[in-house]
Amino acid sequence: MDVMFRWEFLVATMQARGNTRCLNVSRNALFYSLFLGILLLSACIAPAATDFEPPPHKGLPSTPTSARSRVVIVEDGNTTVAFKPQPEPVRNLLHYGIMKFSGMTNKAAAWRSLISTQDVIGIKVFSAPGSQVGTRPAVVAGIIEGLLAARVPTNQIIVWDRRLSELQRAGFTDLANEYGVRISGALDSGWDEAAYYESALLGQLVYGDLEFGKEGPGIGRKSFVTKLLTKEVTKIINVSPLLNNNSVGVCGNLYSLAMASVDNTIRFQGDARKLAQAVPEIYALPQLGDRVVLNVVDALICQYEGEQISRLHNSTEVNQIRFSLDPVALDILSVQEIRTRRKNADGNPGSQTNRIDLLENAALMELGTTDLKRMEVETYRKASRSFP
Repeated sequence: MDVMFRWEFLVATMQARGNTRCLNVSRNALFYSLFLGILLLSACIAPAATDFEPPPHKGLPSTPTSARSRVVIVEDGNTTVAFKPQPEPVRNLLHYGIMKFSGMTNKAAAWRSLISTQDVIGIKVFSAPGSQVGTRPAVVAGIIEGLLAARVPTNQIIVWDRRLSELQRAGFTDLANEYGVRISGALDSGWDEAAYYESALLGQLVYGDLEFGKEGPGIGRKSFVTKLLTKEVTKIINVSPLLNNNSVGVCGNLYSLAMASVDNTIRFQGDARKLAQAVPEIYALPQLGDRVVLNVVDALICQYEGEQISRLHNSTEVNQIRFSLDPVALDILSVQEIRTRRKNADGNPGSQTNRIDLLENAALMELGTTDLKRMEVETYRKASRSFP
């Protein structure tokens, strides 16, 4: 049963919309020859059909271009207390957000607008930092409840990340047991030698990489995709935290998915230039980016320093969840949020760690936009700190 709220609505629109051209056909056309009339109609009517821009859809945007620029943010101050997520308010906020994003009136219909009951849904989380700093189980619980309401079978819902052990430490085993869904690690599922990202950069192979222990020409140049994506998952819901990363600005939707989905990643880690090139190219693999149906930012808490080490003294409560089809737009907004929160806390914006090279490369590859003028950001804030 969906809980209905009274919300204070604030919409900030940052997208310049195109104009439909109005073409006038001469009223004296009847006095011209039929042949000339046909020419006039061809010259006037055909361009109108080509240039016509339909009105925006009330729910999911109707075209890929407009869809990728839309960001929905929902906010409720009740979702955290002393940096601890409150499960029920978080789930309710998640349900409300997906309905606003989809334009549907209930969470089941909202999720069915993105997936089908035939899909195997992979909920990608960022679990390495743990439940306080990484993706929070309370947010994922809301997604699972929505998928169950949409009649997705429990055995077709997989919460996953790079390593199963990290999922277990972050509390996702308990969550999976509670709802009867699965958890899985990309590494633990094995790597598919038929699907890979290739780069001239040689890697330092480690145990667990597909080519570890092998020798020969080209060994170490490929990063192989997990079999979890090539053999099982058909749709990805990508959920990342609002957490800084000194090399790429934020442990966001692009970085989190790309680095968890392939092996032989040590060759990129810690080098901003290498990551800026590799991450967008890996995300663009058909087994990854083409299967993402929704990107979500768990913005309940923003940690603006410390990366994967939990540092509550370098954190602030934001109490938001953000939704978009555009991972680049979400990530650039996250970098800006991190910069603002850091500056407000200690006066230092930390420009050396607010790197957007990766995001600019992703935009060049048309994975999304970094241009605020091409974004349509809708923010819905709860009117008070107590539920009606």
